[in-house]
Amino acid sequence: MTTRTIAVVSAGLSNPSSTRLLADRLATATVEALRARGDDATVEVVELREHARDLADHLTSGFANKSLQAAIDTVVGADAVIAVTPVFSASYSGLFKTFFDVVDKDALIGTPVLLGATAGTARHSLVVEYAMRPLFAYLRAVPVPTGVFAASEDWAGGGDTALVGRVERAAGELADVLLGRPAGTRPADPFADPTTSFEELLKGS
Repeated sequence: MTTRTIAVVSAGLSNPSSTRLLADRLATATVEALRARGDDATVEVVELREHARDLADHLTSGFANKSLQAAIDTVVGADAVIAVTPVFSASYSGLFKTFFDVVDKDALIGTPVLLGATAGTARHSLVVEYAMRPLFAYLRAVPVPTGVFAASEDWAGGGDTALVGRVERAAGELADVLLGRPAGTRPADPFADPTTSFEELLKGS
């Protein structure tokens, strides 16, 4: 049995928050999916609200203090990342974006990522696709096909049943991606090699 490390990034501002609740559900479902497939996982949570001032200091100084650096190391050192943000002004929160702004742009290359978002209304249900997915494409991470969005009405009654289904599907996809690679490894980035010609890169694709 292989034990994977999953970093959970939650950008919720309150305690408790629906963002953290969704993050926890995604993490639990992923661990269960991995165990059902014969693997195991440990989960490490990064609560971004605890690092809000540290992130502001990093933006102005260019340096991370010990606490923020530990959070960054947790994320970039994980086998997979679950990233969940509340929706502000029709996009991810500024706190969420700031954290990934200070993570080195090459640090998440090839890392499987499960994307999630929460909001008060279903009008924001496409935020995962039009805002979050392009961010992680830029970072050359590997977002799983299913993103999970939860509005207020998804937490009770029949809506909760639908949310459970989305959570389980996304968690299964993340588990499948993890099973396809050895723990602690990421695919090489061919575009990071300046000696490889464009013609050779095209042949490899």
